[in-house]
Formats: sequence, C-alpha cells, structure tokens
Amino acid sequence: MKRVHTIKEIAQLAGVSRGTVDRVLNNRGAVNPETSKKVLAIMKALNYTPNLAGKTLAAKKKQLKFGYILFSSTADNPFFLDMMRGIEGQIETLREYGASVVMRYASIDDPQRQVALIDELLAEGINGLAITPINHPMVVERLKELTKSGFPVVTTNSDIPDCGRLAYVGSNYYKSGETAAGLMNLICTSNSGETHVGIILGSPLVHCHSQRVQGFQERVSAVYPHINIVGLAVNNDNDLDSYSVTRTMLKAHPEINALYLAAAGVQGACRAVADFDMTDKLRILCYDATESHRKLITSGAIAAAITQQPYTQGAKPLEILLDYAGMNVAPEREFFYTKIGIKIRENLETWADGG
Repeated sequence: MKRVHTIKEIAQLAGVSRGTVDRVLNNRGAVNPETSKKVLAIMKALNYTPNLAGKTLAAKKKQLKFGYILFSSTADNPFFLDMMRGIEGQIETLREYGASVVMRYASIDDPQRQVALIDELLAEGINGLAITPINHPMVVERLKELTKSGFPVVTTNSDIPDCGRLAYVGSNYYKSGETAAGLMNLICTSNSGETHVGIILGSPLVHCHSQRVQGFQERVSAVYPHINIVGLAVNNDNDLDSYSVTRTMLKAHPEINALYLAAAGVQGACRAVADFDMTDKLRILCYDATESHRKLITSGAIAAAITQQPYTQGAKPLEILLDYAGMNVAPEREFFYTKIGIKIRENLETWADGG
C-alpha cells in the first residue's frame, strides 16, 4: 500500500512550520521563494498530492467570521487607507473559504469604545479578532480575558505584547525610531552647528507612537549628542491638531531646524512650517510614503519617509486567523515584522508595498 505523507512530515523535512507548507500549497501569502522551491521539491520527491478541495470544504463548513478593529481616523489617514486595501484584498481570499470579516472603528483616544466594540463583535459570533489596540489598561484586561479563554487575537500596526495575542503584525517601532535617529543625523549634516528637533506624536496611548519616540530619543542620547530634542507635542493623529501644535512649538522654539513626525498629521505640520516660511530651513522626517506624502517629498518639503508596508499590515492578520481557526495551524512565530524602508525623492517608485 502506498504510504500517505502528511503536511507535518513535509514541514519537518523542509525545516519550516506547517503554516508555511499550507501557504505554499494554497498559494496564500508571502513565502520566501527559496523556501517555496524547497517545499515544492520535497512534495514532488514524496509524490505528495494535497486534498485542497477537502480542506477548503472543511473550512467552508465552519462559516468563519472575523472581527477587525481599526482606529476611526482611517478615513482621514492615508496610511490606513493603504492598510484597508490589504484588508479588502484578503477578504476576497477569505470568501473562497466561506469566511467573512466585520469591520469596526474606535477613536485613537477612546479605550472604552474599543472595549465596547470588542464585546459587540463577540456578540455577533466572531471566531477571531484582528485589532489595532489602544495601549490602555481597559483594553489590555479585556484582551487578556479573551486570550485566556483560548480566543484568537492578532494585533496589527500597534501592539500590546503582554495581552496573550497569537501574533503581532507590523513594524518593529523601537528599531524604526532608532532608524529615524540615524536618518535625522544624515539629513541634517549639511546644517551648521547643532540640530534642534521638535517631535510630534499621535498619542502616548498608542504603543507604536511611544516606541518610535523612545527608540529615537535613546539612540540620539547614546550616539548623536549634537542632536537636541527641544520639544514634544501630541496631535491626536489628525491634521488640524497637528497644524496647531506645530505652530505653537515653532513659535516657542525658534531654534528648531528639524522636525520628527512620528505619526499622522503630516500635512498639517507641513502647513504650519510653510506659514512660518521655514520650508527651506527645516529638515522634516516622517513615516509612510502615501500619495500626499509623496508630493511633499517631491516638492522638498519633506526630506525622507520611513516606510512600514501598510498593505501587509492589513492583510496578514486575516491570513493568520484563517490558518488558526480554519486550518488548526498556529502561526510560525510571534512577531511578523514588516520591512523598515527609507524613501527619498529619488526612489519613491521603487517599492510596491513600501508606504
């Protein structure tokens, strides 16, 4: 009798997880080309024939439903619009498995609303949750309660590391902040004397924002003593507040010759700089090469942007939840870090998912 080989055996021979083998089989998600080639070669050597139709049918019978909670600034934040494109693309894949997604939105500074949305989605019978969490005790405790019961949660874009979630998808924000410090040093080398930086962040309640600032501050302190951080302001991730707090900062600190924009609200900050007729005098560093940011980089208003693959941040959490709830395949690792890229005027068009 011909021996029937399993996905587990193939994974062991290839030195990868079962989830990776499943993704190669189903052509779902990004797998390193060399890894994919190795897995396929092992399958061929073993004469492995997957029962894909059976797997799809089994998943369809579950009629899975996933919840997805993003910040309510999505409509005004070009980064989240790019992230939504990733979500929408993955929803199309999920339909093949009979799964659906329910979207909800909470303000960046309203943890009570975010907890209420979690409970609302649970009442609708979701089988897993993807969330951009607010780093607040109310949210942390609710997520801990969920995960302790075995409910699958994937954090994306921002993280709460100790909440028991299955995995995190997004940038390594501390490393991204360190990268910003090094980049600030490079883009300000042509300035005479010291560099005086003002920092604008979205909210201290958002893990990614606070980690970006911490990484930047600690790297500057350790390596770049000529960079002075002279002010820090919160813009609640929107352009109106960003315009206001940037004007106030520039007025209070006329010595500022560089800005580190660690969140959204980039256009508002740039308008404030233009009002002070300082566009040609300040070096501005921001995140994400969205369409509006590209125009500002092209015009010279922004020196550089650090990128974090929003499409992947939107799509990957749903892929992980489908693997776990639909295929009984746990994620192969805890952290799915996106690439930290740097875009300047000369390379804006070089990366498909760099914004």
